[in-house]
Amino acid sequence: MMLIPEIFSYGFMQRALISGLLIAVLCAVLGVFLVLRRLSLIGDGLAHVTFGSVALALALHAQPLFVTIAALPLVLLSSLGILRLTEKARIFGDAAIGVVSAAGIAVGVILAGISGGFNVDLFSYLFGNILAISSAETVLAVILFLLVTGVVLFYYNELFAITFDEELARSSGIRVERINAILALLTALTVVLAMKVVGILLVSALLIIPAVTALQIARSFRAAITAASLFAAFSVIAGIALSFLLNLPTGGLIVLLNIVLLLLAIAWRRFFFN
Repeated sequence: MMLIPEIFSYGFMQRALISGLLIAVLCAVLGVFLVLRRLSLIGDGLAHVTFGSVALALALHAQPLFVTIAALPLVLLSSLGILRLTEKARIFGDAAIGVVSAAGIAVGVILAGISGGFNVDLFSYLFGNILAISSAETVLAVILFLLVTGVVLFYYNELFAITFDEELARSSGIRVERINAILALLTALTVVLAMKVVGILLVSALLIIPAVTALQIARSFRAAITAASLFAAFSVIAGIALSFLLNLPTGGLIVLLNIVLLLLAIAWRRFFFN
């Protein structure tokens, strides 16, 4: 049986590892904010919009890198649309997510039908294909990782404030609507990146599960972010290695490993803290 160092000696495995780790950490960090604010399903809604965007790009015969780039503006606009529906149309957050999600999936299905049905390329985006990530996509992942982490660090105090008490943050002079928009945009960027790791159908799992796992055992907010990042990183490394050895879908294994970690964290909490 091949050893872990041997598995990651291949170029395509190294690209998968680098991209997967960067995207998993982004999902974990943003996931903590989203879960605590009860906005975790926004990832699922934006994933459905991503499906529509990908279907449109593939219908226009775009190359893989340009499929990702083409999806970004539509998903970014949709994230702001969710906020607009929540703030201006007096629609609850989950309902707004549902509206945008339904629109995205409906457009995707129609475009897939027009372009000849669900082909291999579209299925690779639905279910993930991290082992096929190109060098250009890896570079894009690095650039967007630096962008998102830089913004999170710059607005960390504001994000922390609105996560725990939005009204207090507003009364303290923080522009809550602006910070909400920034969080939504960062989530949209991350969702588009994550579709090649675990697939459009499982993106929300990568946003939610590591954060929920960390919150089971962490004693502070910073500890939760650190733990979520470590859990997500471990699941990606182990998921890629196991998928290569067992010839199983990588995205599904990554999510299942995250679920196993969540169950272990729940058991740990009940045993040591009850």
